[in-house]
Amino acid sequence: MTTQNKSGRARLHLIVVGRVQGVGFRFSAYDEAKELALAGWVRNIASGEVEIIAEGSRENLQMLAAWAHLGPPSAHVTAVREEWGDVTGEFSEFRIR
Repeated sequence: MTTQNKSGRARLHLIVVGRVQGVGFRFSAYDEAKELALAGWVRNIASGEVEIIAEGSRENLQMLAAWAHLGPPSAHVTAVREEWGDVTGEFSEFRIR
């Protein structure tokens, strides 16, 4: 499994579990990702979880993952599933879906 290319950039797929919908999680994740200069998206999924796909520097992605374990103050995160991969370059910015 390759988790980083020569440029130090990577892709991170997160599924955030807990009380994470209806608490401003997506908007807070958006702000966090923009602050960390990451590209990708965040969305609610039908299972009640939040999904994030982000690309950028491995260091900044690790900071996003650490943030996701806490979320905004109104959220209650019980688990975060992380999957690392190679950057695809398909995103030009970070969006809320």
